[in-house]
Amino acid sequence: MYKYEIVIYWSDEDKVYIADVPELPGCSAHGASYDEALVNAKEAIQLWIDTANEFGDPVPEPKGHRLLFA
Repeated sequence: MYKYEIVIYWSDEDKVYIADVPELPGCSAHGASYDEALVNAKEAIQLWIDTANEFGDPVPEPKGHRLLFA
């Protein structure tokens, strides 16, 4: 299992939980519940990595610590 940071938050606009994976550009998922968003994010991570490998694109190593944003 990969250990990428997953940021989950509620979207009032979409009425779902959004799960973003900041270390993998464009990798995100959503779900009706927090747990569903988490499961979907884990699947999205695997799909992101599989696609990158298929096209020979680099896959970043997980940073292993919390990312900070300004």
